[in-house]
Amino acid sequence: MNKEELLTAYQDTFGEKGKDVFFSPGRINVIGEHTDYNGGHVFPAAISLGVYGVYGPRTDKKVRLFSGNVDGEIVEFDLDDATVEQGDRFWTNYLKGMLTYLKEKYNQIDHGFNLYIKANLPSGSGLSSSAAIEMLMGIILKDEFNLDVTRPELARMGQRTENEFVGLNSGIMDQFACIMGKKDSAIFLDCNTMEYEYKPLKLGDYEIIIMSTNKEHTLADSAYNDRVAECGAALKKLQTKLDIKALGEIDEDTFDEYSYLINDETELKRARHAVFENQRTIRATQAMEDHDLAKLGRLINASHVSLHYDYEVTGKELDTLAESSWAQPSVLGARMIGGGFGGSAIAIVKKSEAENFKKNVGQIYRDKIGYDASFYDAEIVDGTKRI
Repeated sequence: MNKEELLTAYQDTFGEKGKDVFFSPGRINVIGEHTDYNGGHVFPAAISLGVYGVYGPRTDKKVRLFSGNVDGEIVEFDLDDATVEQGDRFWTNYLKGMLTYLKEKYNQIDHGFNLYIKANLPSGSGLSSSAAIEMLMGIILKDEFNLDVTRPELARMGQRTENEFVGLNSGIMDQFACIMGKKDSAIFLDCNTMEYEYKPLKLGDYEIIIMSTNKEHTLADSAYNDRVAECGAALKKLQTKLDIKALGEIDEDTFDEYSYLINDETELKRARHAVFENQRTIRATQAMEDHDLAKLGRLINASHVSLHYDYEVTGKELDTLAESSWAQPSVLGARMIGGGFGGSAIAIVKKSEAENFKKNVGQIYRDKIGYDASFYDAEIVDGTKRI
């Protein structure tokens, strides 16, 4: 989508010229799934698919929002209205939560605005469309109202929007990846300390291909929050003997020695995934730095296995994508990404074999699932910005 098309769409919607155009990327996560809310490490990167926004100031206190992806009307509310929207207006909560929390802290937000948004990121694809929208709103308000707020602070506010406004007990990874992204790099982030470093995504003759199941997942359902609660219950039991604040603080050996404290099959599996996936992420990041891509691939595969058997968040569609990818000779590794239960997976594929890979995996998926998967080449880009 180019700037002119977006400005035209804004003008057609609101009957006036738009002022500024912004872009907020979605994200993939190379490895480190369901570790962020467990105080572990993640290794995400911002991608070229995302959400665009066109902003125009108003002189009154009205906020008017329109999505080019939703068959609906302009959603209008007062600048001071902090009620949670329901039904077909639910998508506006990701914007409204950010606005509400920034207004609490900064009194410069003193007039309304129009906002047209359009995503080329498939909704429900597990590529963090909600975090992209939150960070879009964060950067628009920071820029247009000259707010003295840092990008990591906006990421935290996005997490608060998910947790308190929307009601999903998610971690910090998605928002952090969307707003802190850096071209051709992934972010090695310790979600316990918020320390991070950029690592160049050097994959040589290989590239990352995103595979969408085209089965929507809504994370704000019970299954995601159940996993958070199960890990929390396991942590509490470990804390009776260990001085820890998060599962991400312990390694496999420590977990093994103290696992008898958990004494519940489900909680044991959930905690084991959180601990082992965190250690896998640390090792995988090191493998990439050592240019040991074969090892990186094996760890990515192991991540999917753990998400399938211990965390139980994969499902038939994601398993079909991962397992059929493993069977291709051009693939180093593949796994589901995001919350699970649908959404997307990634594969690290030899560039010269990318088209064959898409054809082969696409055929297996169609035969087994009954409809098509979608494939996207992942370009790694900078975080949320004005364009």
